[in-house]
Amino acid sequence: MDWPASIALAQSVPELPTGTDWSYEVKLDGHRMIMWRTDDGVRLQARSGRDVTAVWGDLAVAGHHLPAGTVLDGEAVITTEDGRIGFEAVQARAASSPARARRLASQRPAHYIAFDALQLPSGNVRPRPYSERRAALLNLLAGLPANTPIQAVSATTDRDTALTWYNTLHNKHGVEGIVAKRTTSPYRAGRTGAWLKIRHADTIEAAVVGFTGAARQPRALAIRLPDGRVALSQRLSTALATRIAPRLVPQSRRAYTQGGDAYTPVSGEVVVEVVAGTTRHAVVTVVRLR
Repeated sequence: MDWPASIALAQSVPELPTGTDWSYEVKLDGHRMIMWRTDDGVRLQARSGRDVTAVWGDLAVAGHHLPAGTVLDGEAVITTEDGRIGFEAVQARAASSPARARRLASQRPAHYIAFDALQLPSGNVRPRPYSERRAALLNLLAGLPANTPIQAVSATTDRDTALTWYNTLHNKHGVEGIVAKRTTSPYRAGRTGAWLKIRHADTIEAAVVGFTGAARQPRALAIRLPDGRVALSQRLSTALATRIAPRLVPQSRRAYTQGGDAYTPVSGEVVVEVVAGTTRHAVVTVVRLR
């Protein structure tokens, strides 16, 4: 495999799919991470493709127990004193210098919750069905030391059990939602429909600063997030675009998000509600016009 690995992403859906060919995993609010066990050591890759080994040294040390040639997909998480998964602690670690990260690790060590295997010492396993990759992952992790911070994500093929997890583990443990994965699917980068997710999320108000597409039928909105970033929303439904279009007053210039996406800025004040849980990775879902 070539560095960096392209990762699979889950599509947001309003409810979990039904059927016998789905497996359901708890979705944790952590830091997406690819763990590479190379012949020379361990490298950790963020969702963006950056090398983040220096700030997750405790997980890199743990990764040395994996056999060389292993590449895993998972989530780095940190638990708080009350036993909940704390995204703020993960965010603080990810934004730290290596020296500060080591201090934070001594206070609150991280865990790596693995949910897929991309490569094993035998070779690339991404083309194999999820059910086979899951079994291989469990077999691999069973050989690690008992006190390892590398663990497999909880999963079930029973939809009712998954819904119980969704309804009961959010407040007590900070579980963010559930990801459903088609058991027959290979590991493919991007959003393919093989991974679907429902998540606990509230709506927040956000200002519209621009749009893409035509003013009379905008394709997506440029949204100013609470932390000041500007990000493009997911594609608007036809009905929502029709309601928003009359409120947009385009300016005669181009602007760009921090990620480099171009959009047409607008004048005036337009406010929409967005799903709060979709803003952390600057992938914004607009639900209504305010």
